Amino acid sequence: MIRLAVLRAARNLALVPTSRPERVHRLRGDRHDQYAVDLVHPYRLVFELDHAPLLRVEDGGVNAEQMTAIVIVEVIDYH
Repeated sequence: MIRLAVLRAARNLALVPTSRPERVHRLRGDRHDQYAVDLVHPYRLVFELDHAPLLRVEDGGVNAEQMTAIVIVEVIDYH
């Protein structure tokens, strides 16, 4: 519930902490274009950005300041 409150309070993805305990991070591989925040180890709350089109930056990521909506995909231990 705390992670949901943090996500809800952030006006955009850039305002979600990248350090613990939330640690928002972009996923790779078959989870390309998905993000996660840490829950109780080893679980993660996985979400996708709800924007079309995604505004990309040079490294392939997105302009986090422009990302203001998400869709929660699942809570999972993907390790």
